Amino acid sequence: LRRQCRPMAQADVVTLKLAYRPPLDWPRLLAFLARRSAAGVECTAGRRYLRTASVEAAGITHRGWFAVEPLPQQNALRLEISPQLMPALAPLLARVRRLFDLDANPRMIEEHLARDARLRPIVRRQAGLRVPGAFDGFELALRAVLGQQISVTAASTLFGRCAAAFGEPASGAGAVAGSANMPDERLKFYTPAAACLAAAHLRELIALGLTHKRAETIRSLARAIADGELWLEPGGDFDETITSLQALPGIGAWTAHYIAMRALAYPDAFPHADLGLMKALRLRKA
Repeated sequence: LRRQCRPMAQADVVTLKLAYRPPLDWPRLLAFLARRSAAGVECTAGRRYLRTASVEAAGITHRGWFAVEPLPQQNALRLEISPQLMPALAPLLARVRRLFDLDANPRMIEEHLARDARLRPIVRRQAGLRVPGAFDGFELALRAVLGQQISVTAASTLFGRCAAAFGEPASGAGAVAGSANMPDERLKFYTPAAACLAAAHLRELIALGLTHKRAETIRSLARAIADGELWLEPGGDFDETITSLQALPGIGAWTAHYIAMRALAYPDAFPHADLGLMKALRLRKA
């Protein structure tokens, strides 16, 4: 890690260098996140990814923003962090590395996949693919539920409405105490806390454009997280988490495995009923 600072309005932005094993297909990774970016919480600008962030450390929630972009001619990303997040640096770095799957060994993965004759040409054409992770486990689970049976664009729109309605404001007159000056005017909210959605009335959730059943699923999920009954971070027990997720109303195998794949970084999670996978395997017509 290399730390650099540059002047800002009231404080210094902290710049770190995050190394990774090459190759890294940054354009595809960024395109995946950009297509699913939630208005108000995250955005992209050129080859840069930016988002608001709430990170807990020693029982205190620290709020700010970070931005990531590739460093030319280097196997590393430049990470810019607002100074408000520095007290939570260790968990923040772990989350950022997980989001971009920076701890993967792509050569080892590609060598393994290339043993399959059908996958071999695809692996060669698309070297450096990563599995996009999650900066926040509850946020990923919330977005997975919102995305059930609707398009990616519609799901992102719903999450943006949810953030605007239930997330703490990140900028402007109503910004929460200690918030940083945002580097992009599109960053306006922090991800809604599980406790906030757990306490929401069903009619408030339905007003976002949700069905009654979907609103109940979101509130049940939020309550399980807020009450400590469900933990969606790497290191959790896979089978126990899958079972707990599927015990919630409205969450089936696809959603549970999708959450485990991205939030728990579990390598053997497999959302086998995914429409994209079925099309790729020619099990379903496009």
